[in-house]
Amino acid sequence: MANIEHLQIINKPAAEVYEALTTAKGLSNVWTNELSVRDNEVNAVNNFHFGPDDITKMQVIELIPDTRVEWRCTESDPEWVGTAISFDIEEKKGKSYVTLRHMNWKSVTPFYRFCNYNWAMFLYSLKSYCEDGTGLPYQKRKF
Repeated sequence: MANIEHLQIINKPAAEVYEALTTAKGLSNVWTNELSVRDNEVNAVNNFHFGPDDITKMQVIELIPDTRVEWRCTESDPEWVGTAISFDIEEKKGKSYVTLRHMNWKSVTPFYRFCNYNWAMFLYSLKSYCEDGTGLPYQKRKF
């Protein structure tokens, strides 16, 4: 099994980062404008669209306010189904240290490498949204 792991430091308190990761407003500014999210609800299945024929469904597995968010992919590209994505947030001196993990990949493939890059961009977007009020969701990307 392979995992993707990234760390991003965001110059905002953990509460603001947590809100961006658990609400429709935050996720629409960070990941994709086309979504259906039930804010802060464990076991809810959130839908994220990346174009008309590309949907990713994430079941919310764990929510620990200002500390941890975990999702399990229930529908998406076959390589994602059954994987888990977590965001661990640790606040130190007003800054949030966000560790993203995309766990339980069956193997390292070209798609794994592509997603590795895109998770880094997700964290860049999260940082930008939290610090400057403007993220870089899928619809705004040109790369």
